[in-house]
Amino acid sequence: MTVCMPTVGEQLRAAREQQKLTGHQVADATKIKTDHIRALEDSDWRAFTAPVYIRGFIRSYAACLKLDVARVMQELTVELAQTKDFADHPSLTGSRKGPLDLIMLQLSRVKWQIVFPVIIVIAVALGLGYGIRAWKTQQKKDPLQGLGSGLHQPARSAAKNTLPVPTNAPPARR
Repeated sequence: MTVCMPTVGEQLRAAREQQKLTGHQVADATKIKTDHIRALEDSDWRAFTAPVYIRGFIRSYAACLKLDVARVMQELTVELAQTKDFADHPSLTGSRKGPLDLIMLQLSRVKWQIVFPVIIVIAVALGLGYGIRAWKTQQKKDPLQGLGSGLHQPARSAAKNTLPVPTNAPPARR
């Protein structure tokens, strides 16, 4: 003769009925929708998209009924392990982790309220330093350094029948 243990949902329903509470009263106390209360009591786990919701709702429901939450959660783990959909913990990302995930994890741990102003101060200081250096370098340059003599000097291979380019130089003596 095998004794069938009641499911977690059946235990919740029995405890609720023993305390003479309605599904609506439990829903108001736990802020769980009445549809979910019914699904929990029927052990209809397909009504939930992930086991995290089932575990959270069961924990809240059991605490509301003043049941032994730890025992109920252990029984729920055993019960969910027997289902096809919720036997394993689902992957949150659906993919393997790469180097970018590690970098993003490290960046998420940074206290940006402190780091961001420091970065701004460093950037402003570097910009000012570079600007002052460029200004001083420009001040030291001779503005006429890159200019030539101002006289046109024709290329040696130029044809003899070309006209000279006018310049400010005095005319050449022949």
